[in-house]
Amino acid sequence: MLAFPMTRRLHICLLLLCLGLSACQRSPEVHQAEFFVFGTVLDVSVQGVDRAAASRAFAELQRDFQTMHRDWHAWEPGMLTRVNEAFAAGNPATATADIVEMIRRSQRLETRSGGRFNPAIGALIGLWGFHTSDYPIMGPPPPAEAIERLVGQNPSTTDIEVDGLTLNSRNPAVQLDFGGIAKGYAVDLACARLNTLGIDNAIVNAGGDLRAMGNHGDRPWRVAIRDPQGGIVGTLETVSDEAVFTSGNYERFRQHGEARYPHILDPRSGWPVQALSSVTVIASEGLLADAAATALTVAGPDEWTEVAQALGLEQVLLVDAAGRVFLTPAMAQRVTVAEGIESEVVEISP
Repeated sequence: MLAFPMTRRLHICLLLLCLGLSACQRSPEVHQAEFFVFGTVLDVSVQGVDRAAASRAFAELQRDFQTMHRDWHAWEPGMLTRVNEAFAAGNPATATADIVEMIRRSQRLETRSGGRFNPAIGALIGLWGFHTSDYPIMGPPPPAEAIERLVGQNPSTTDIEVDGLTLNSRNPAVQLDFGGIAKGYAVDLACARLNTLGIDNAIVNAGGDLRAMGNHGDRPWRVAIRDPQGGIVGTLETVSDEAVFTSGNYERFRQHGEARYPHILDPRSGWPVQALSSVTVIASEGLLADAAATALTVAGPDEWTEVAQALGLEQVLLVDAAGRVFLTPAMAQRVTVAEGIESEVVEISP
């Protein structure tokens, strides 16, 4: 449920196709496929169509995911790395419509979050060694002066000018890394594809981050929220079409002696954030939920309510570094908190 590290492999493996599962005698058959993409297993479950229709849908999704994986990769050669090379050289670049859309949405989200979400810090992420699929990373953090130098160049998505599919950056320090938004956008595009194929009941689960459409037979889709310390914080049932995304600092990190440096960076300081273990957001789309979870993690315990309000969020759950759980009133109405988990409801001030 974090910003994803993409695997070194460019291909996508369709691991499991059309396994029929039945929730109960009255429920329609569930067809599942698993894809390995964005460094994680992405599971798609569909219901309400026959096996042949599900197979056709999974084949189309495989092609879609392969294109996304190739074009959106932050450090292996592809469309995005060519865009970053052009920015660094002060040259214009041509991008796909998907990349342009992520830039436009990122510009708005960066502004609304007060810079806590900023996909233009790819050089900083690379400096920390987080352009990898192999975790944990062992070794000391980068020199403080190198971090300060990159932060001082103030890379921002708002430095990018968009003219159709042509991009220009006023700041050569801008290096795009969509790790905090691409998984959410990919889930959204997958759901849109399924919808165009006449599939209304589905769940697209990208390593625990998901978007659900319709129902699971005669009941909603049921989702568990992971506890960073093990087990689950609670469960919830999806309503209609919505996304549930979590950002956390407990899986991907750099280790140096006793010091642990999570992979989520504060763009304003250039250093990893530590105060929150995870943030879960429910939103109408994966792109917003994904980016918002990252922004709130960066905001931390003192600023998250302000950022949630700025992003128009109502359903948020946080777990702090001590394991304490905080929920907005709207989220508290949705989540069945697991036994033994202490939680506190926090109002988002108007």
